[in-house]
Amino acid sequence: MEPPVRLASTGTIIHGVSVGEVLGVSTLAGARLIAGAGGLDRVVQRLNVMEVPDILAWVKPHELLLTTGYPLRNTPQSLDRLVADLDERGLAALAIKLGRYLDELPGEMAEQADRLGFPLILLPDDVGFDDILNQVLTDILNRQAAVLARAEEAHRALVAVVLAGGGLREVAAEVAGLLDVAVAVLDGAGQVLASAGPADCLAALRTAPEGRRTVVPVVAGGHHHGRIVACGPAGQVGESDVGILERAATVAALVITRQEAVNAVESKYRADFLRDVLTGRAGGSDRVASRARAFGWDLRRPVTVLVAELDPEGDERLVQDRLVACWVAALRRHDPRGAVAGFSHEVVAVVDAAVDPVRLARDAAAAFADGPSATFSTGASRTASGAEALPEAYGQALKATRVGRQLHGPGAVAHFDQLGVYRLLSLVSDTAELHAFVRETLGPLASDDDPENADLRRTLQVLLETNLNVAETARRLHFHYNTLRYRIGKLERLLGNFTEDAHLRLNLTLALHVLRMRGI
Repeated sequence: MEPPVRLASTGTIIHGVSVGEVLGVSTLAGARLIAGAGGLDRVVQRLNVMEVPDILAWVKPHELLLTTGYPLRNTPQSLDRLVADLDERGLAALAIKLGRYLDELPGEMAEQADRLGFPLILLPDDVGFDDILNQVLTDILNRQAAVLARAEEAHRALVAVVLAGGGLREVAAEVAGLLDVAVAVLDGAGQVLASAGPADCLAALRTAPEGRRTVVPVVAGGHHHGRIVACGPAGQVGESDVGILERAATVAALVITRQEAVNAVESKYRADFLRDVLTGRAGGSDRVASRARAFGWDLRRPVTVLVAELDPEGDERLVQDRLVACWVAALRRHDPRGAVAGFSHEVVAVVDAAVDPVRLARDAAAAFADGPSATFSTGASRTASGAEALPEAYGQALKATRVGRQLHGPGAVAHFDQLGVYRLLSLVSDTAELHAFVRETLGPLASDDDPENADLRRTLQVLLETNLNVAETARRLHFHYNTLRYRIGKLERLLGNFTEDAHLRLNLTLALHVLRMRGI
């Protein structure tokens, strides 16, 4: 059967009757199909009368065209192309009276109708066009009224489900019962939110190709929330039931937006409470633990605080929402009793101290990478025991996040205990002073004007890391021993006698650390 036609203004589906059903009405009892039997399932949604030669300019898809042949009486050769022209324009069938203006139809016309599956119907002489128009249109309108009444009844049943507090599972069950099909509500990523229906149809729903399923989008407020997919024993649901699926999609959108509103309020409460805990304003340990249990959190055990902060180029509201969702999903897998909430520019998680923060951060980053390009850096605190220790742990995680990004760039994962001297350097807010210290300490090596400077800085760094062990430094840098001795002499001429001056070595080490900090 041809697919239903949707009206652009309302989205309403006009339901018609098949050509075969039209032939069964009483006024056409004497009509005879003379060609195009393969098209008896074509849908008739309107009727038209052909009594002008240029009828092709006025016909519409899914029409049953009635004619006496009067416009063609002087040009019977036009009949050779008429069937192809009408079929090309999507008409349902052509019904014609012979004898008055045309005595017979060309054999080529019947052959063409059979080849295209375009029904040609011979009308009896004693039937008036007005009787055909009246009866067929009445049948179409009655059927449309019945379909609309059923859709309205289904809509009332679905709304009643929602008003009674039902969710997507109840909506899916109601639709499955109404249509006797399998129904699934999918989110935007294609994950099943709810499903219902006969077990065999549900199995087919998961494996059936797109052409065997009926899919209706779930849209609210201009946002695409997912889709409803239905599959019956014969595959797609009947066209008269598509309207019910559309009503169900509207109700599903209502349920989803309602749940999103509830989630938004709950998220705000969670974020406000966690912010109070991390700033020491939530009260004593017992009060914090009691309120945390209401959110499903366990803050009495030894925990680690993690802070995930969007890197500057990705700081947008929609990206922040996606970051929160990825961390919530990742934490649910690693620590279901952990606390997580989104703040304005960061996500904070309080997790069991036994959880590996690097694995957790990478898990969240893997999901985050599926969306628009953006990255985030993560910092982890030392282990904290009790609510009183959480504010300090939060500060440690923040410091680890920001210093880690300075050291390693966007997407870094850093632990507070691994920051070492960089913690102290990050406290210096005057970057000009840090620049001056680097220039004064490293002299010409502070500049990259000469490509050799970076090479000499690398040699100096390895020397300091090995505590001036020349043999080990030569091995790491793949230099000959004498080559390294030559370089050490050159470095001392540029920087001073650092091999003998421990204080100078300390300054050089700090200067190299400052250069490693990005943005300095």
